[in-house]
Amino acid sequence: MAYAPSPDEIKALRDETQAGIMDCKRALEEAEGDAQKAKKILYDKGMMQMEKRTDRVSSQGLIESYIHQGRVGALVEVNCETDFVARNDAFRELARNVAMQVAAMNPKYLSKEDVPADEVAPPEDVALLEMSFIREPSKSIQDLINDVRVTTKENVRVRRFARFELGKE
Repeated sequence: MAYAPSPDEIKALRDETQAGIMDCKRALEEAEGDAQKAKKILYDKGMMQMEKRTDRVSSQGLIESYIHQGRVGALVEVNCETDFVARNDAFRELARNVAMQVAAMNPKYLSKEDVPADEVAPPEDVALLEMSFIREPSKSIQDLINDVRVTTKENVRVRRFARFELGKE
């Protein structure tokens, strides 16, 4: 007999993932009640849907700043498809985290595709999207972006960034 999740299980998974009720129900059924497996199923499904959205225009978003002790600052432009998502707390937190990462780690390039062939350092040391997130080293900046993509169901991307340090060119 097939597993039938309880309404409380569905609600708990929905609260944690922000996925639709029926998506949560199907994921729990497929995972036979294992919430961790169900989260993985939802994440994988969301990522497959995001593959289809990567060509969508993402011209909305926000510019976020981060200044550390008045000596180091960063500006980042993070884009999404709609201004509704740009006002979303998860999107705003992503922009803040990316700005903090730029200030702390001083990346030279946005992605590994931008790193020139003659660059000595590995991409994960110089490309922002490849770097480990300073607050959660098990995740890359691209992983943070993907998490927000899955949650918002929109194409989210970092378009550009700049870093400033007092007394340096």
